[in-house]
Amino acid sequence: MTEPATVRRVDTLSAGWYQLDRYTVDVTGPSRGRRQRVFEVCHRGDSAAVLLVNRDRGTVLLTRQFRMPPLVNGEPDGGFVEVPGGLTDGQDAETAARREVEEETGIRPGAMRRALVAYMSPAVVTERVHLFVAEYGDDDRTGGGGGVAAEGEDIETVEVPVAEGFDLAERGEIIDGRTLLLLYYARAHGLLAGG
Repeated sequence: MTEPATVRRVDTLSAGWYQLDRYTVDVTGPSRGRRQRVFEVCHRGDSAAVLLVNRDRGTVLLTRQFRMPPLVNGEPDGGFVEVPGGLTDGQDAETAARREVEEETGIRPGAMRRALVAYMSPAVVTERVHLFVAEYGDDDRTGGGGGVAAEGEDIETVEVPVAEGFDLAERGEIIDGRTLLLLYYARAHGLLAGG
């Protein structure tokens, strides 16, 4: 039986927008036994994201915004196509997902289907991503979207035919893990038309 990990020390390295801590931990591995290891962990809170689907038109509604990590990794201009979403900020995941969709796209989604919960980078980040699929139509528009200006957001909505969404993914133009998971989840569960 494996012994539980024991945290021996926690040092905060940064406490800005996210908190970065260094953990010194005793862990037991399958081949090396009990030993001490050091991990750096980024705490950012949970998040929620939604794939918006219009089955009548055979489209999905995505967003495009600047993201610094893709720019650092060589993506041209840092423009990133992804599903709307953001941090839960202490709200339950569905409430936060609805808030983020309306802020970013100007759409108030109706019924939402919980798809998956995933860790996107469990070696470093504590964030769990709660993923949903919701339908949208013209009657669901409540505003222009674009994000919250006070938070520095400048978000463009991008409506694409479902087949084009998969083409963008296959060509490497959609590389956001949440978006890819949701597109393929929706296809596998028959939630898309035209894909």
